[in-house]
Amino acid sequence: MKQLLFLIGSLLVSVSVWAQDTTRIQPPSAADSLLTELFDSASGTQPLLPDRMVFTQRAFWGQKGLLRLTGLAPLNAENRQKELKIRRTMLVSHQVMGFVTLAGFVAQGILGANLYNAKGNDYTRLHSAHETVGTIINVTYATTALLSLTAPPPLIGKRERGLNSIKIHKYLAILHIAGMITTNILARKIGQNPDLKPYHRAAAYTTFAAFTAAMVVMKF
Repeated sequence: MKQLLFLIGSLLVSVSVWAQDTTRIQPPSAADSLLTELFDSASGTQPLLPDRMVFTQRAFWGQKGLLRLTGLAPLNAENRQKELKIRRTMLVSHQVMGFVTLAGFVAQGILGANLYNAKGNDYTRLHSAHETVGTIINVTYATTALLSLTAPPPLIGKRERGLNSIKIHKYLAILHIAGMITTNILARKIGQNPDLKPYHRAAAYTTFAAFTAAMVVMKF
């Protein structure tokens, strides 16, 4: 179960790495002009949906997406205004879940450090806690990605040129995804080969550093 959750989380985050910017939250001041922009869209000066969307966004929120076809969210200016508010809520939740995941990484690091030198009953207790926290991290990691991937699309999907915080965030995401995969693989092999412990620790610390940096860079 733990490995399945981890693979799902890794897949979702991997997709988001190469997708459009779905994590940038519009400032509150921009919300005041959304309705005007949307009614301009309805009059033909601006489309209601961006040309570029993540495939999961297109599946739910695209012109022929599930929510459009079922009538739950008809595509019009009024509903797009509501969707942009939903988008903001989901992306704020995305950031909150990122901090929850980060806290899990910290707890996992402390448990892992103590686990290396533990013996007997202490080892059994710490190992059980280590696995439990690992499962929680995989769930929050996947949830963080899902909140971004399934959020309604922005008004305009455009590709920014040059190096910026979004691109750095994506590059760091590639690194911490690779780190998570490596850490989990090595964790399964340590029982048969204790010599892998230093590499497991290095992979875990690299993952933590990349994940932390990916969150920090989005604040600038």
